Amino acid sequence: MLNSTGELEFSNEEDAEIISQLTSLALSDGKSSAGAPEKTGYPDSVYVMAANIFQGIRIEKSAQKVLIKYGNEPLRSFSESEDQSFQRLSYELAFSALKYQDILETILIDSCIFPSTTIPDHLSSLIIVMLYDFQDRKFQTRVLSDNEESISEVQEVENLLNSFKIKLAAALARCRIKHDALSIYHILPETVRKQELRASTLPLYAWINTCKISPEEVYNNLKRRGYNKVKSVLHIDDKVFAVDQHCYDVLIFPSHLKNDLINIDLFKDYKLIFQDKSRSLAVHSVKALLNMDDDILMVNTGSWYTVAHMSILTNNNTSKVFVCGVQSQAKDPDLKTLFTKMGCKNIEILRETFINIESKDHRLQKVKVILLLPRCSGLGVSNPVEFILNEHEDTEFLKDHSQGGISVDKLHILAQQQYEQLTHAMKFTKAQAVVYCTCSVCPEENEAVVKKALEFQDLGNKVQLYRLSPPVLPLCSLKEIQLSTDKFFRMEPSEITNGCFLSILTRERDPSETVSVKDVLARAAAKGLLDGIELGKSSKREKKKKKSKTSLTKAATTDNGIQMKIAEFLNRETKASANLSETVAKPSLPQKNTAQVGASSQTRKHKLAPHPAVPTFMKNTCPSRPRERQTHFIRPRPEDRMVALKPIEIVLPPVFMPFSSPQGIRSRMPTQHLYCHWVAPKPLVPTCLPTPSLSRKGEKPKDDTRSSLLRPPRRWL
Repeated sequence: MLNSTGELEFSNEEDAEIISQLTSLALSDGKSSAGAPEKTGYPDSVYVMAANIFQGIRIEKSAQKVLIKYGNEPLRSFSESEDQSFQRLSYELAFSALKYQDILETILIDSCIFPSTTIPDHLSSLIIVMLYDFQDRKFQTRVLSDNEESISEVQEVENLLNSFKIKLAAALARCRIKHDALSIYHILPETVRKQELRASTLPLYAWINTCKISPEEVYNNLKRRGYNKVKSVLHIDDKVFAVDQHCYDVLIFPSHLKNDLINIDLFKDYKLIFQDKSRSLAVHSVKALLNMDDDILMVNTGSWYTVAHMSILTNNNTSKVFVCGVQSQAKDPDLKTLFTKMGCKNIEILRETFINIESKDHRLQKVKVILLLPRCSGLGVSNPVEFILNEHEDTEFLKDHSQGGISVDKLHILAQQQYEQLTHAMKFTKAQAVVYCTCSVCPEENEAVVKKALEFQDLGNKVQLYRLSPPVLPLCSLKEIQLSTDKFFRMEPSEITNGCFLSILTRERDPSETVSVKDVLARAAAKGLLDGIELGKSSKREKKKKKSKTSLTKAATTDNGIQMKIAEFLNRETKASANLSETVAKPSLPQKNTAQVGASSQTRKHKLAPHPAVPTFMKNTCPSRPRERQTHFIRPRPEDRMVALKPIEIVLPPVFMPFSSPQGIRSRMPTQHLYCHWVAPKPLVPTCLPTPSLSRKGEKPKDDTRSSLLRPPRRWL
């Protein structure tokens, strides 16, 4: 039982004056509280859980500097199955008490609570967290709800603090004056203050579960709830959202909307999932490196949401997602329930830790990409509490952030662990890529680890060596381009995002493992992924390859066949022209036919005149010529088509009449008039051919008879 000496009366006028000034100051952050809701305290169960968290992360001091003794036994918690909002409040309260641990201990000593009262050691953590909340409420009485369950330990500590309220306020005021600070917030190290400032404005990132809902449906759902889509949510107090530039399935919300968002169905039904952006960058980098049936091995995933996101991105593939390091079988039912709710079907859990998995494990023979998310200092994270809740990091993460840095010895230990995991990942002979991602901005954990692993690769293996590859993510700003010049993807901590580092190591595929497109499609069809699609038909590219391989062997046969068809056509036309009493002139052929027939006729131009009869002409045109073969297989360029149109006027005069000279043609011309019916074609190339004058039906043509005779009949059209 706590022994209190009762309320203390102060006769010192100086202390009374200091106490009167406390009511006008916002003691915890030094900012005006106008417009902000007054804090009324937390439920008893939150204090108990926060005290247990603080007990595990508090800063231990040497025996000479110990002011307050802390017990080792945790308090009995009555709310073990609380939701995430309850856990968030507890972690935030414990982390705040941790940042001000030295100041709070000094206030307790200065106010004579210690050692004037007999306090059990196991309640010391509870006193620290409740004192922080007490001064944050400006020493106002906590408002209790009627249906709230009370805890005896909390009630005892609260009565003690209320009895020492005046002296606690005076001790706090003296502490501020000693440090020349407007509030205890300004007593914190500058790095911690900057971190808190970024955390207060950091937007919320949430990825879309495309297995349950499409992005368009999410947009429409949010718009019905009053949210507007914008390009940037920075410095906007309204209900808005934006789409991330690096990840197409990630949405961004202003930080002040957190309480409103967690209560809508999109988040309750796992259609939208809050998570740090660095994890989405990692899984999207893996997705860009995958083929359709490649498997993935995930190491140190932290949050199961990262595993689920990877599974959903590969849902349409035949890939499997292996997760290592889940040693507790008690978690299996909860994980299966979570993955079922989220629609994940291709996840397989391995019991072994990553270091203990052999590189030639038969289960991992199809693993082509390894995603490595090693435990790191997290010095790029602005809001460590949110990161703890989302990524399931251990509470040591909070201890490092409470002091604004990490010791050199601990940083070296982390870097060595990261190096060992990366080199072990590079030993998997079947893997073709390793994605290494941290939420730290320390070069010792990032560039140094990657470069060292690349430098000391095992040259004895017959497999290809890894090399550093450029980022596969889009670079959306000049700053990102500058930060990625050495092939590393970096994001510095800012008011819109946490810091992170991402590196991609790749090597060439083993030629013996190269899989054709036909094999991949066959596998997909065997697994039922290609419903109703026939695979028997060859692609255009394959047909083109086959055609190019056989074109040389079939060229002579094809050319002879074309020449024979032309000869037969000319023979028929010769017989028909002998029975005609009048010749019908036709316009020039369309461009496509002209290019084909004209090209063949142009090659015969110099051999038509010397021969007196058609049979001789046919005799000379039938044999194939090697030079003419290319005419039928090479696609003519635009300038070639223009040249091919010019010889049309002198192509076929020797074909129609068995005479060898134009004079013979004139002497045997019929005397009757020739009536021509022109169908005017559109000129294909300006100034390429003379356009004949058009005549109406029944009128004589204006051009001479020779011009009419030089046009071939159009019976083949």
